[in-house]
Amino acid sequence: MVGITSYGAYIPLQRINRKVIFNATGWSTAAVSMPGEKAVANYDEDSLTMAVAAAIDCLDKLEREKVDCLYFATTTPPYRERQNAGIIATALDLRPDIRTSDFSDSLKAGTGAFLAACDAVKAGADKHVLVCASDCRLGKAGSLLEMTFGEGSAALLIGNTDVIATLEGSYSLTYDFMDQWRADGEKFNRIWEDRWVRDEAYTRFIPQAIAGLLKKYKLNLQDFSKVVFPCIYLREHAAIARTLKLDEKQLQKEMLTTVGDTGTAHALMMLVAALEDAKPGDKILVASYGSGSDALFFHVTENIEKARNRKGIKKHLASRKDLTNYEKFSSFRDIIPMEVGFRGEVGGTRVSMAWRERKSILGLNGAKCKRCGTPQYPYQRVCVNPHCGAIDEMEYYRFSDKKGKLFSYTSDSLAFSASPPEMYGVVQFDGGGRFAFNLTDCEPEALKVDLPVEMTFRKKYVDYMRGIHGYFWKAMPPRT
Repeated sequence: MVGITSYGAYIPLQRINRKVIFNATGWSTAAVSMPGEKAVANYDEDSLTMAVAAAIDCLDKLEREKVDCLYFATTTPPYRERQNAGIIATALDLRPDIRTSDFSDSLKAGTGAFLAACDAVKAGADKHVLVCASDCRLGKAGSLLEMTFGEGSAALLIGNTDVIATLEGSYSLTYDFMDQWRADGEKFNRIWEDRWVRDEAYTRFIPQAIAGLLKKYKLNLQDFSKVVFPCIYLREHAAIARTLKLDEKQLQKEMLTTVGDTGTAHALMMLVAALEDAKPGDKILVASYGSGSDALFFHVTENIEKARNRKGIKKHLASRKDLTNYEKFSSFRDIIPMEVGFRGEVGGTRVSMAWRERKSILGLNGAKCKRCGTPQYPYQRVCVNPHCGAIDEMEYYRFSDKKGKLFSYTSDSLAFSASPPEMYGVVQFDGGGRFAFNLTDCEPEALKVDLPVEMTFRKKYVDYMRGIHGYFWKAMPPRT
């Protein structure tokens, strides 16, 4: 049977309490009905970098060479014309002879990409398909959407061997319903009146999709251990559950008060959370939302125990840092324009060089000497081992999944950073190899020699003159 063979997720380190937003904007009524906090992507993160992080979690200890296809679902791609899934595949160091595709423009693009992946595996076109869903949406200051939106991502590997949760069936609804929208070129999402969205969409589409699935496969809701569906209104989420006559234990807890509405990733992140607690034999029903709904029916297998070593939702939720400054939160997404000064200006991107060095830049591939086994970054033709000196006897060696320790470090208060000071460190990789990287998701006072670090794919700069987003790898302390 076709289904999920592995899962992963990513939630940014920083969280902002909604009271901080309310105290800064003052008039938003959303704070009354929206308690808790939401996840905030760092200034060097976006939907693409978070998708890479979730994919790394999903592919942990798996052979990346076996991935035949990658689908990326998002409504906030960094590029409108350049395949974002191709950048993710390169960053993950996947084979070049794979199929990649972007799914966008609807909040149910995540489940749409998942169903397309399952169809591809069923048809025999691909054996292992990786689906990433991620969003980084913006609401205007003081709006319900600013309160609601959170950032995060999910990744699911689809196949027909060693399946941990089989896809037993699905039912889809499609409606051209305007609840939230963002025209091309606009920065902020728009939303129609709450009652319209709540009463005409959530309370109708989700129950209708679930009822259609149950009727199609002659099922009963009491057959399911968990029922998963998103809703940006907490009271309505509970009301829908009552309408469906769900037992409290059956209802998968919403993530609005801990992470926020993560768009295309929302339903899939909730699915990952359900899988983390699932037992063999459990049945899980997932209904997404956006331009209708996709309802999916899963059956958990005994292989679920093999997937417990993921960071997933639980470990990312436990690893957190408070962001108490609304101005810093706003500057991360350029809601408040920042003066970068001449030190923050970016020169022209060398597109041709970026293409030639893509395995080194995006994939963080160095070289490993075939004669003596010495790894080095960046890729060189000559072995750096003074006792070897082999020439043109190198093979590519991936550093992105290697851990290391800080050999030395420094911080720079003069260099521009959206979250100063800018920090740098020379990383000594486990197994060999050494290079200097920017440091992120840490404070200067926490830095020390031999501090354990791991690599994270981040946004390095934006070349506004040419509309180019530059990505590279940074080092950060492991999240515990």
